[in-house]
Amino acid sequence: MKLKDCHNFSDFRKLAKKKLPAPIFHYIDGAADDEITYNRNTSAFNDVDLVPNVLRGVENIDLSTTIFGKKIDLPFYCAPTALQRLFHYEGERAVGKAAKKFNTMFGVSALATVSVEEIASIIDTPKMFQFYFHKDRGLNDAVLERVKAAKFDVMALTVDTITGGNRERDLRTGFTSPPKLTLSSLYSFVTKPMWGINYLTKGKFELPHLQDHVSEGTDIATSIGSYFSTMLDQSMNWNDAEKLCSKWGGHFALKGIMSVEDAKRAVDIGCTGIMVSNHGGRQLDGSRSPFDQLAAIVDAVGDKIDVICEGGIQRGTHVLKALSIGAKACSGGRLYLYALAGAGQAGVERALNQYRAEIERGMKLMGCTKISDLNRNNLRFRK
Repeated sequence: MKLKDCHNFSDFRKLAKKKLPAPIFHYIDGAADDEITYNRNTSAFNDVDLVPNVLRGVENIDLSTTIFGKKIDLPFYCAPTALQRLFHYEGERAVGKAAKKFNTMFGVSALATVSVEEIASIIDTPKMFQFYFHKDRGLNDAVLERVKAAKFDVMALTVDTITGGNRERDLRTGFTSPPKLTLSSLYSFVTKPMWGINYLTKGKFELPHLQDHVSEGTDIATSIGSYFSTMLDQSMNWNDAEKLCSKWGGHFALKGIMSVEDAKRAVDIGCTGIMVSNHGGRQLDGSRSPFDQLAAIVDAVGDKIDVICEGGIQRGTHVLKALSIGAKACSGGRLYLYALAGAGQAGVERALNQYRAEIERGMKLMGCTKISDLNRNNLRFRK
């Protein structure tokens, strides 16, 4: 399979599987426990039908939306994801440049492999930084100041990784950051020689926001689940989130909100947005899908803060359904990570372009010319 043969989410996944050693692929592809929530995140969209209108004059379509005070040309953006250098040697550089080309937001993880300073020098389009609250308060303060200095537009505190999810695929494959060879994984790495050559010759693997403070993840190999469970502060509470919001002083979001009660608390502490998300099904298996929770959360706080639907999006019609319920925008990781793994920046651009085309086509077939035309009258719930 080649990039030109990729026409949808499943195709990009197949290309990534062809290019990546098994431990790296399954780190992207896997989720917690029995992966029930991971699968439910996508299947939830099938429980709602679109009801189109016709004869509406749909020659010109405007897909732009405004989130966190920034206008973006697409109603979805690239969610922050860790360790992108492992998936393709261009890493966050490739995703950032692709996001800039489409004028959409790019989320950068605290566990990114390219620094916020470099990202800021590459792209001038909207940028979000995803913050992990570590036990080391000096690390927290240092990262906050770096992101401020780099003039990022949004700070998003991840709140659903208070301990590591049980990602059994990672346990079976022996995935760690940085990667290490084991007897069970040796064959997988040997049979993907280009990945190994690029990993070893295209610059050192680093976690620039963390490595001056902790060795785990850069010099000491660790699983992501172990990192979350040992390095992040399990005492983190609403007071800590409110203080971080105040210290940041700009647009601030909580990533990983799934209940109405927590959405209301987010408003109370000064958040300007929330990501309705279960971390791609990678944390608490058996939890609800973001799309299933979206209507109740939008009804509770949608007039006060930006509500983002994140998780399970594999089609443009999924985005249309979330926007019709009331989300201001959607975001996702796997929706571009497989493409990154398969073909770097060109892959991400192809994926973003396909989502844009799907959404625009869907808007025309729905009889809508702008995002604000989408509403719950466009939907019928099967349950």
